[in-house]
Amino acid sequence: MALEKEALKDAIEEKATKSPKPQLYIKDFYKCDPDSKPRVIKNVANEMVREGRLMYWSSGSTTMYAIPGRIKNEEGADGI
Repeated sequence: MALEKEALKDAIEEKATKSPKPQLYIKDFYKCDPDSKPRVIKNVANEMVREGRLMYWSSGSTTMYAIPGRIKNEEGADGI
């Protein structure tokens, strides 16, 4: 059974916080709830961006998702 929206948001946020990489592809969030369809997970992730819980990060060719404070901390540590 698929997670409720708020539970899915919490699972996505936890995955983004605990991941060794600061930015993640949308497909990385599919494991948060294998019972949810990919489109549902993408819509929830985009809603989290609008709420400020996640942010978009672009490598120039690919758009990824990240926790806002984590990207700033990682970039600052690398001197970028």
